[in-house]
Amino acid sequence: MESSDDIESRLSRLGSRGLIDTTQFVRIIIQSLYSLGFNKAASSLESESGVRLDSAQHDRLLFDVMSGRWENCVSTINSIPGIDTSSLINASYLIWKEHFFELIGSGCFLPAIEVLWKQISPLGVDSCRVHRLAQYLVCYEAMGQTGSVGSTVQRRISLFLDLVEVLPPYIRVPSGRLEKLVETAVLKQRSSCQYHNLPKEITLFEDHKCWPEQIPSTCSQVLLEHKNEVWFVQFSHNGRYLASSSSDCTAIIWTVEDDDMVVYKHCLMGHEKPISFLSWSPDDTMLITCSNGETSKLWDVKTSTLLATFSDPKRRIISSCAWFPSSDKVLCSSSEPDNRIFTCDLAGNVLDAWEGERIPKISDLAISPDGRLVIGICSEKTIWLCEFPQGKEKVIREERSITSLSLSRDGQFFIVNLNSEEIHLRKLDVNIGDGVDAVFKGHRQGKYVIRSCFGGSGCSFVASGSEDSKIYIWRRKCESPIKVLMGHSMIVNSVTWNPARPHMLASASDDHTVRIWMAGCNPQPSKKLGESLIS
Repeated sequence: MESSDDIESRLSRLGSRGLIDTTQFVRIIIQSLYSLGFNKAASSLESESGVRLDSAQHDRLLFDVMSGRWENCVSTINSIPGIDTSSLINASYLIWKEHFFELIGSGCFLPAIEVLWKQISPLGVDSCRVHRLAQYLVCYEAMGQTGSVGSTVQRRISLFLDLVEVLPPYIRVPSGRLEKLVETAVLKQRSSCQYHNLPKEITLFEDHKCWPEQIPSTCSQVLLEHKNEVWFVQFSHNGRYLASSSSDCTAIIWTVEDDDMVVYKHCLMGHEKPISFLSWSPDDTMLITCSNGETSKLWDVKTSTLLATFSDPKRRIISSCAWFPSSDKVLCSSSEPDNRIFTCDLAGNVLDAWEGERIPKISDLAISPDGRLVIGICSEKTIWLCEFPQGKEKVIREERSITSLSLSRDGQFFIVNLNSEEIHLRKLDVNIGDGVDAVFKGHRQGKYVIRSCFGGSGCSFVASGSEDSKIYIWRRKCESPIKVLMGHSMIVNSVTWNPARPHMLASASDDHTVRIWMAGCNPQPSKKLGESLIS
């Protein structure tokens, strides 16, 4: 049988595990009611529960501050249970500093000096603070000024608010505490949800949970316009277009309709060699295509007009291109016979160039969304980071060959595919170490260039093609894939996640097709010109 002490202890705690202090819980509810404007309800709860919103020390300190009873203020601070030394010193400093200023304002310079040297200086605060106060006293006295240094009432109210900030939170419940606790719990549930992807209204009536169907996993279309292997695929930044490039020497621009159907728009012809890479301008009005061992071309998305051809003056091979955030210039890398990095305008004119022995051979290139960092893949096993145009550099070395890289939309992270069947995720920062933040495994990659991407709501997922003709999807915190998509019949070379429609994914394969994958949808017919295929 429980004793009275056991019963009292049990009633003072809430929750199945007894982790919640009842008095603290009630105080937080009272504070929330007051903040919502339910003053009568809050006052009634205080009366019925016998629990006050503010602690006794809070009320006593408020009275002493507003009355200018400085010794009492310090005594109240010292009486607070468990207050740490740092908080005690900071609070005492604030109190004596206010007393110091009020004495100066009333022309009591000698008492002010006494407070400075007998009360403030012994606290051991930063000596610069004490010196500034002494200088203020000298200047104020030299000018022969008297009178209030600002409104006394307003100064004391500000002092009290500052004291509340440095004192333990149980003295006064922090504003919005209940909302913060609930929001933290909701965010924690959402971040730990393996399949959270689509926008979903958060309810407080049940724990958050998403289903596997929220991840793109149903093939809704198969696009058949390419005549050979499809090597690269990428959605535009606004998600309204899709571009694909192929070893048939063409690139195709597709339109993403409001009903999520992807329809043919333009075929870009002009390259004589297979197109291995393409890149959308940040404003999505232009597209760059790069072909193997040939020039790069700039196209108008709306009209499919060829706007410019980017070529190295010394006929080096352009291996990769990346846009600056302003969409008015491009960074290119070239090699063979020697390495070079150069910027050019939209007419193809070279603006700046860097060459020489220090410049690495770059096979893949990207620029952070703010334009401040350049990242390149060079020498097969090396990642090169550089602050643009001239700044810190960092080199990261991998143990196995790197085939591709991809940046997150916010420019905070990047991933690289290795031929060791691993994808490594790192933070994009030249000022931190070389450590890997996450490793993703499960896909197949040994001989070919396989490209991966960030995607989903908040870029919470990573997707990659694979040499076993499948698509692998990982949660960013999970090493093992949470989804494996099957449908292609040959190597999947590239994948891209629609940045505006987290329920849509596209993949490109050696089987000559581009597949569109949707979350929780029914398959719809593809839109090949005059032909359809449901898969």
